[in-house]
Amino acid sequence: MSFAVAVDVPVPMCDGVALATNVWRPEGPGPFPVLLVRTPYGKDDAGMFGNPKLPDVFALVAAGYAVVAQDVRGTSRSPGTFVPNAHEGSDGVDTLAWLAEQPWCDGAVGMWGGSYMGFTQWQAAVRGAPALRAIAPVMSSADLYGAPWYSPGGALSQDAVLTWGTLSALRNLRRAEHGDPADAEVLLSGLADPRLLHDPLPVADRAALTRHLPWVGEVLDHPERDAFWQDVAAIDRCAGITVPALQVGGWYDVFIGETVRSYTMMRRHGGSVAARDGQRLLVGPWCHADGADLGTFPDRSFGLDGSIKAADVTGAHLRFFDRWVRGRTDTPDDAHRVRIFVMGIDRWRDEVDWPLTDTRYTDFFLAGGGRANSATGDGLLTRDTPSVAAADTFLYDPRRPVPTLGGTVLAAAPGACPGPADQAAVETREDVLCFTTAVLDRPVEVTGHVTLVLHVSSSAPDTDFTGKLVDVHPDGRAIVLCEGIQRARYRGSLTEPTPLAPGTVYELTVDLRVTSNVFLPGHRIRLEVSSSNFPRYDRNTNTGATIATDGEDDLAVAVNRVHHGPARPSRLILPLIERTEVPA
Repeated sequence: MSFAVAVDVPVPMCDGVALATNVWRPEGPGPFPVLLVRTPYGKDDAGMFGNPKLPDVFALVAAGYAVVAQDVRGTSRSPGTFVPNAHEGSDGVDTLAWLAEQPWCDGAVGMWGGSYMGFTQWQAAVRGAPALRAIAPVMSSADLYGAPWYSPGGALSQDAVLTWGTLSALRNLRRAEHGDPADAEVLLSGLADPRLLHDPLPVADRAALTRHLPWVGEVLDHPERDAFWQDVAAIDRCAGITVPALQVGGWYDVFIGETVRSYTMMRRHGGSVAARDGQRLLVGPWCHADGADLGTFPDRSFGLDGSIKAADVTGAHLRFFDRWVRGRTDTPDDAHRVRIFVMGIDRWRDEVDWPLTDTRYTDFFLAGGGRANSATGDGLLTRDTPSVAAADTFLYDPRRPVPTLGGTVLAAAPGACPGPADQAAVETREDVLCFTTAVLDRPVEVTGHVTLVLHVSSSAPDTDFTGKLVDVHPDGRAIVLCEGIQRARYRGSLTEPTPLAPGTVYELTVDLRVTSNVFLPGHRIRLEVSSSNFPRYDRNTNTGATIATDGEDDLAVAVNRVHHGPARPSRLILPLIERTEVPA
């Protein structure tokens, strides 16, 4: 294969700043359809060429596409200061307009890339750039509040904000003319030892970080989903997005909830027939961390079929772009818009749509005698409506939060790993309530959106309630599948917080996001309920004040209760699929 490469081509923006851009063009006179990626991580980085989560650049060029990679403003070889999300919409539109004017471009452009590179795609798409025909965000989000910086329940995704923010601050510091070595040492120490990064309070007191990335301070200043977040929420304006999207996600990715939500929102409300009918979704058993693309984790392996390589991400991109960028109507484009990896049976399956058309949402009620503390307690999870009222009580002390073990965390502590981790260590704690089914005598498939409805009370004016769906294996491993958190002050609205009246019972809903798993015979279904999952989420200080500015002296212990019974039906709502074949 031969191709022409132009490096550091200056692409002018409307304010005169020129962004450094590389262009790979196939052999021949052209013009060619173009595939654009805009990245803050360095267009010249070797990871751009060998990242298994992204399509193979050389395969795209070999297929007849010109591939364009651009350093976003203030990163790598592009001038300016990097301010996350500030310029991606306007700079994306300017870049697309410049591409459409090039003699080697046929006027049709697609965008691709993962994580932040996906943010740039949604921001360009919502502005209606004429040359843009399709986008392909991998492990990304169209609502930056919902993921990765906060959660649908209003808690700060502390690990994501501080880890990613620290890495971005270091990049800004390296570009500064007079970088402070002391700040660099503080930032690097936090990456080497997450306790130094996460434990100090107040959370907002991160001078070395906010000095070089003030945006982190802005994130902490906006705990509600206010105009700061609404302005960059492309999903809020999906009726104005007219291009289809291929969305790739992982069941253990920090973005997975927003990945599937943007798919369903665009299917229903996209601004054109192509935007609605052209949506595609591909989800495997992966997390966001580097090296987690093999489908193999310390506590759970999904076999060779679980790897991103087996999913043929490059092939999926080529088929999608051939249809929507090239406009090849003869390209196979069957009725199966969704391809998912079903854990438990560990196999790929094509589906008509998401949620699955034959989903049956089923209540699993919390029950027991009020002593569900730890996995050895009496908490039960049952399809039968409980006939006896009870309440399980635990103390939530933000000084000793429940530690994050795997799950949808962006970065894990040394010796730990994101993804399907064994929760046995936290299930010994008195502040973790466990509700478990009897041993299953037949397979139970759960594929879709998982919701937890709790009737709760607290001694505090504000606190959190967390939930985890867990697959308990016959050997005792308790593998987390999906999780969520609800900050009580946001139980009714993410924009208008309301305190709790101590001792009053409230019904609140915890979004546990999504999964696809078959609980096999001999396994058990377990729900964990607590009030912390740190540092995946920040610690609620239980004061009702601004959590980011509360210090050590402000922390309060909350007495939290989960009520269940006939009048207060706390329940886990599972999306059951009753057509699973279990392999021999």
